[in-house]
Amino acid sequence: MSNLRIFAVNRKKISSLHYFNNMCSSKIRASLKRVKLHVLLGRNYSSLPGLIGNDIKSLHSIISPPIAKIRNIGIMAHIDAGKTTTTERILYYSGYTRSLGDVDDGDTVTDFMAQERERGITIQSAAVTFDWKGYRINLIDTPGHVDFTLEVERCLRVLDGAVAVFDASAGVEAQTLTVWRQADKHKVPRICFLNKMDKTGASFNYAVESIREKLKAKPLLLQLPIGEGKAFKGVVDVVGKEKLLWNPNSDDGKDFERKPLLETRDPKLLKETTEARNALIEQVADLDDEFADLVLGEFSENFDLLPAEKLQTAIHRVTLAQTAVPVLCGSALKNKGVQPLLDAVTLYLPSPEERNCEFLQWYKGDLCALAFKVLHDKQRGPLVFMRIYSGMLKPQTAIHNINGNCTERISRLLLPFADQHIEIPLLTAGNIALTVGLKHTATGDTVVSSESSALAASRRARREGAKKQKGNSEAERLLLAGVEIPEPVFFCTIEPPSMAKQPDLDHALKCLQREDPSLKVKLDPDSGQTILCGMGELHIEIIHDRIKREYGLETYLGPLQVAYREAILNSVHATDTLDRTLGDKRHLVTVELEAKPMETSSLLPVIEYAASVSGDLSQASREAFENGVHSACLQGPLLGSPVQDLAVTLHSLVIHPGTSTTMISACVSRCLQKVWKCPNPFCCNCDCGFHCIHFISLPSKG
Repeated sequence: MSNLRIFAVNRKKISSLHYFNNMCSSKIRASLKRVKLHVLLGRNYSSLPGLIGNDIKSLHSIISPPIAKIRNIGIMAHIDAGKTTTTERILYYSGYTRSLGDVDDGDTVTDFMAQERERGITIQSAAVTFDWKGYRINLIDTPGHVDFTLEVERCLRVLDGAVAVFDASAGVEAQTLTVWRQADKHKVPRICFLNKMDKTGASFNYAVESIREKLKAKPLLLQLPIGEGKAFKGVVDVVGKEKLLWNPNSDDGKDFERKPLLETRDPKLLKETTEARNALIEQVADLDDEFADLVLGEFSENFDLLPAEKLQTAIHRVTLAQTAVPVLCGSALKNKGVQPLLDAVTLYLPSPEERNCEFLQWYKGDLCALAFKVLHDKQRGPLVFMRIYSGMLKPQTAIHNINGNCTERISRLLLPFADQHIEIPLLTAGNIALTVGLKHTATGDTVVSSESSALAASRRARREGAKKQKGNSEAERLLLAGVEIPEPVFFCTIEPPSMAKQPDLDHALKCLQREDPSLKVKLDPDSGQTILCGMGELHIEIIHDRIKREYGLETYLGPLQVAYREAILNSVHATDTLDRTLGDKRHLVTVELEAKPMETSSLLPVIEYAASVSGDLSQASREAFENGVHSACLQGPLLGSPVQDLAVTLHSLVIHPGTSTTMISACVSRCLQKVWKCPNPFCCNCDCGFHCIHFISLPSKG
């Protein structure tokens, strides 16, 4: 241990460690893990000569290939599916870490927060950059917990592809559905990795079937497992008809052999693989016309003659079109199947230039980047993650923030590697950068080279919109495309230890809000208390812990409350009449409407007008009707919570001359309130004359 400390402090004394070189690599790794060498040396992933050889790459050596060889990918999954473990193996096999980290030991690269290491879960997304076989891969490890779903959302917004990780024993789980829908929303091509094939109860067929049934996706089986559960020892490459077997005596998974399947040696496995390959070829041919013509023309009689390269190219096109998803398998914890997964990332997921970004044509090669994440560093200040879509970024240059309508200067440009950052002189289109010096840029902001560049792009977009008969609003939306922030679900009061610490608490909450847009802070107008609003109990707990650790404030939290919403389950027709005389003026209005549930989630009610009334209503009457609907939706019948996912259609509105708009709104609101309060949810025993509806109460994110 003393020698190791001397080495960490002074590399000139490295000769005292030469006896390490005579030991076998497995013993060295075991001894390093026992003494936790990475804690002594700090978090430095570059090579330390003489430690375990010179095979650890320096972060300064990361290649800068053409844009066609860049892959921006994310790892997404349900919690505890193995995302971080898979990321850890990827970094080890690509040569950027010296040992295999473990989530349970709290020594992984991407889970570097104290809260992540204590709980063994990913809380915030972490970006790493590395190269693999001539490709530059920008990888983001995302959280799997539902409370941190915004982290997944804002990362998928800027990624070109994703790896969906599944627990082979569980298949598709609850949060898998959520992240899959998010990927669908941003049209992100993805591949599936069935992890934990060594786990008791793992079933390749069950997991594939769950992808087909629950995600409504078409799985392309590129691999078959050799054994399941404790018997899992390798995979079969269906495309190349080869088997990959990992050496059971290897403790890091680097030692594996690739053998062609032969009739003499593996007759049963060869038959299964041939059948799977033929089914794969037919499946891809159904989805890709170019490949279908090739198969029917040259290889219709014998699929075995079809070159693997032709099939891989067709799978790449199908993946890019998102008509099917390639499926691979392995066990990240047991170090099996990760290298083929990396190969699949480079083969099947798209490069930045293959992604269709229509707004890039308006910039004509000028800088266009999107800020998708902000971190606060005590020494450097705000660190802003940027995805560069066109142009290039350089340090000491001014940039214009379209959303904030302000100009700022980038002082430094960094390459992210979890919590380690390498300073670089420039970064080109297609990459992910970390910038220092931007004090006003926030998540979702569009950044360009100058204000004149933004105006020129806007003019081009307007002209293009006019040609295609599109409104200017669409052009502006494309220019300022950001990230949707979900409404908070849990809220509680937060108080500083004393009033003297209130400014410090306000500063901490302001910094945390900039990092995490899903965190909302508001002031109660009656009590004057600060209200903390978050996505869940764990989210609030993490924020409280970070305020204590990072800002040194012992704050006090009040009891947690849930921000419930209510929604109807069945449609209903309703009629109501309001007849009231105020002074010498009579106000008479009769309204007939229909309330029904929506298929898609919407916090605000969707208001429609039947054809019989749409042309006869004045603008004032429309506004009065809409005000009445919004007023009624503020309180539901179960808990008094707001009503969401509601569509209201107006069928008739009869207004007596001289009736005020306030009375119209009151009649509409009373009509809906009567519907809410119908006493029997199954049959109508009241004399209101309405059909009855069912109500449910759900958390606001639900």
